[in-house]
Amino acid sequence: MDWTGLIAWFDAPHAELARQVLQRGTAAIFAVAFLSTFMQFPALLGERGLSPAPRYIAAGGLEGQPSIFRWHYSDRFLRILCLACIVIALTLVTGFLQSGPPWAPMLAFLALWIVYLSILPIGQVFYGFGWELLLCEVGFLMAFLGSDDHAPPTLALLLVVWLVFRLEFGAGMIKLRGGREWRDLTALTFHHETQPMPGPLSRLAHLAPLWWHKAEVLGNHVAQLVAPWVLLVCAVGAIGAVDRPAGAVTAVLGAIATAAAAVMILTQGWLVLTGNFAWLNWITIVVAFAAVDDRAVAWLVPAWPTDHAYEPTPIWFSILVGLVFLSYMWLSIPSARNLASKRQLMNASFNRLRLANAYGAFGTVTKRRDEIVIEGSMADAPADDDWVEYGFKGKPGDVRRVPGWFAPYHLRLDWLMWFLALGQYGSWFRVLLQRLLEADRPTLRLLGHDPFDGERPRWVRARVYRYRFATRAEKRATGQVWMREDRGLFVAPMRGGG
Repeated sequence: MDWTGLIAWFDAPHAELARQVLQRGTAAIFAVAFLSTFMQFPALLGERGLSPAPRYIAAGGLEGQPSIFRWHYSDRFLRILCLACIVIALTLVTGFLQSGPPWAPMLAFLALWIVYLSILPIGQVFYGFGWELLLCEVGFLMAFLGSDDHAPPTLALLLVVWLVFRLEFGAGMIKLRGGREWRDLTALTFHHETQPMPGPLSRLAHLAPLWWHKAEVLGNHVAQLVAPWVLLVCAVGAIGAVDRPAGAVTAVLGAIATAAAAVMILTQGWLVLTGNFAWLNWITIVVAFAAVDDRAVAWLVPAWPTDHAYEPTPIWFSILVGLVFLSYMWLSIPSARNLASKRQLMNASFNRLRLANAYGAFGTVTKRRDEIVIEGSMADAPADDDWVEYGFKGKPGDVRRVPGWFAPYHLRLDWLMWFLALGQYGSWFRVLLQRLLEADRPTLRLLGHDPFDGERPRWVRARVYRYRFATRAEKRATGQVWMREDRGLFVAPMRGGG
């Protein structure tokens, strides 16, 4: 039997750009994710964190969960793992590991997946975001895209295309089944202002006319409800090489799939410009490249190569990819059912390996923006004028400060503060206030501004303010980016010891 010819049938020779973007882009996001963990995990969840991981582990929190921290956890061990994974990720970003045999990038991506998979359960509420599941799943799939000497495996690319479909179509269906604002096209009259962490262009986007906001929602529906189907059908035909060896039909299908991917990429680019959703938008852009065909790219950029001199793919690797594909299809049954369910789950995992998950975001849009503002005082019996505010790095606080760009870096405490204002109270917040009374240095490093320069305040408290973007007239008159209204105490004043 001609094994070489049979294996070549399952190669995708016109997907080299797709593979390069997928592997290097995913590795870059892993580097950012592990950097975020290295910088923030000990203060949030470490041995003396706001919600200590060791206590969670001792209470049986890892029961039934795959995690290397089941055997040992320390802040030092966590940091060492993060540094090692950052190094691995950067070698993948440079393409160094992809220049060798296919097992080299495979083992590297599996190592990143295993370590991040181990972190998620002990991250508790601070790691309870959909893009954490997404990063795990993408990292696993990247392990089977092979190395530069061999053509990208068709079946591995199809698994990524299936992921893109679940990710985008799932998000679109969540919106249709969610708040009325997505159906009457008014969602984005609120969202730019009330999203968890606005960016520097969010106010400009919010002040756009109503017709523009409705066009944004329509564009979102096209990108999440129509484009995924076009991408899935055409990419399966193009990557699967329906008409080999002539290639005319696959070239056309590849061009259509590339166009559908471009719609998704441009939509995600707009979200990158107008918000800070950690690496959600960035990784969606990366995985959408799975449907980009080299021949379509060469039509736009004639110098782009469409023919590559690949070596035959090792038989063992092709068999492994085939087994992974079949296993993944089995694991995907619950997520496929979920897409068709009226009680669709959002950002849910159906197995302990966090593979073939359900995704979605913002099924409903918050109409008003409340912010929890933490204040402290050095006075023994503070009057109203004695309280000063702590500043956060990303979330709104100072009404004159223009929001910054932080994504794909994930400011985890800032995000939890947004959920806190929505009523999702956690015991970690009381611990945070206590740490501020102690002027705990690791905790203070999570903030953007300490009004006491490392000294211990005598009191802290938390108040609720209603925020909204200043109109153009209000901005000219006051110089403020935000207007706010005091809504009262959230946590009564707490006094520090000593």
